[in-house]
Amino acid sequence: MKLKVAMLASALTLTSAPALAHTATMPENSSLLSGLLHPLTGLDHLLAMLAIGAWAALQKDTQRLQIPLTFVLMLMAGFALGLSTFSLPMVESGIATSVLILGLLVMTSARLPVAATLGLTSTFAVLHGYAHGAEAQVASLTSFAAGFLGTSAALHFIGGTMTHTFKTSMPMLAKLAGFAIAATGAGLLAA
Repeated sequence: MKLKVAMLASALTLTSAPALAHTATMPENSSLLSGLLHPLTGLDHLLAMLAIGAWAALQKDTQRLQIPLTFVLMLMAGFALGLSTFSLPMVESGIATSVLILGLLVMTSARLPVAATLGLTSTFAVLHGYAHGAEAQVASLTSFAAGFLGTSAALHFIGGTMTHTFKTSMPMLAKLAGFAIAATGAGLLAA
């Protein structure tokens, strides 16, 4: 089971397109399936979702659940904001920064105060959600949102499960994964 989860996550990472998931090119007939697949089409979102799960798995007590739950709730809020006429500046650089910082948090197994942890989580989630909402040109927004929220939560679970598995048996692997995510975030920022 552990090997299957690791292989699935690796396959998703290797088959994702570069960070182009937020270019306002959603298909006209988006639906639940489009929403389910959307988080898998951009390396930035895929890595951020896995990193949120990984970072949560490295926490103690209630923060293990607070981080992914807060992320999903604020992802919805960001999506709603993106659907509005509100203009959020520097979304793409913010998303790339989120990948960099989340990678560093995983790499260092950082445990921050609850307010800082949930503040960062919320900020990153709003940016990712906003990008999805701003690009959604669909008739069925509810189905699309349910799809991308569901896949995002599943990616949190995969990242958390992998990290939980590796933090005891192969702790260096969790750190290397964090480094790889951070390096990708730095590359996205430089691009």
